[in-house]
Amino acid sequence: MRLIATRSITEGTELAKAVLNDHGKVLIQRDVKLTKNMVKRLIELGVTYVYIKEKDTEDILVSPPIPEEMRIEALHSIRDSFNVLRKNDLVKSSYILEKTTQNFTSMVDNIFNEVKNREDVLSFLSDILISDDYVYTHSLNVTIYAIALATELKLPKKQIEQIGLGSMLHDIGKVFTPEEILTKPGRLTDIEFEVIKGHTVDGFNFLRKTNTIPLLVAHCAYQHHERLDGSGYPRGIKGDEIHPYGQILGISDVFDAVTSNRVYRDAMLPHQGLEILYAGSGTLFNKDYVESFRKTVALYPNGITVELSDGRTAIVVSQNPLLLERPVVRIIAEKGEKVKPYDINLANTLDIMITSCSQLTALNV
Repeated sequence: MRLIATRSITEGTELAKAVLNDHGKVLIQRDVKLTKNMVKRLIELGVTYVYIKEKDTEDILVSPPIPEEMRIEALHSIRDSFNVLRKNDLVKSSYILEKTTQNFTSMVDNIFNEVKNREDVLSFLSDILISDDYVYTHSLNVTIYAIALATELKLPKKQIEQIGLGSMLHDIGKVFTPEEILTKPGRLTDIEFEVIKGHTVDGFNFLRKTNTIPLLVAHCAYQHHERLDGSGYPRGIKGDEIHPYGQILGISDVFDAVTSNRVYRDAMLPHQGLEILYAGSGTLFNKDYVESFRKTVALYPNGITVELSDGRTAIVVSQNPLLLERPVVRIIAEKGEKVKPYDINLANTLDIMITSCSQLTALNV
């Protein structure tokens, strides 16, 4: 299968993976041949890319970071819990969270088991999923990234579980943020941004008063927007004043934020998201943690089209775990001219490198 920009799809193109919403409902089945109206609707829904079937790429495998059923179940639980909390006062909400903490803990444990047993790196582009609320999918994605990073750092299981629970609840303070600000499609005013920033304090105060939530988990909500140089919020603390959990959350939170579709911008690709982290490595983010995070994520996901430094165009076939910037690729064109596909391992050809890729354009070959 091959990843292609939705706006580049021609009528009759066959889907290789179903498109779902975050309720688990299939919007378009796999194997369906897309019509112009279907493509138009996908674009309206914010789907910037899909996996399609092609004869030359039918052997390329794409696996989600966690099983589809687990993702849908987790999103249901997060959404239902957050919605219930949003509708109740602080005291009742705290009681409700106490009763549902075990459910969150079980989800974290299941995700941890999936992540630690994976033989390949995470590729979130494998999930073609439409969400009607960014907070829910973001909470789940950050949980997966943070658990993967904590696992790569070889932290003890208990700490990984706390990081996972803290990740899942890191934005819980947003249940106390006005909906009109959370869902505003345009740029926030300075006053609105100050209100948004309050979700860190609101989340911390709420979680620390909940008997079933460890204090360090509450600090995940408190510190995930703090930065090493003191430029973060809410307290502007620096360096080691930021707990390692907060530092791990900060990296995971930023990466998912920039690689997710929003109403006001398209998502960055994974390698572009890593560039954001590297730009802040040592100043905003823990340098060692950024380096470890790089080892957990597919920079160039399987199925994506890339341009090589020698002018050839290729599709990523598989990953080299020790050299993620140098996957196995399938050449499909040379200097813009279609050729019979053949594979090369970029780990063995160090004079050739990937120079660009994009889900927004596609080569018509």
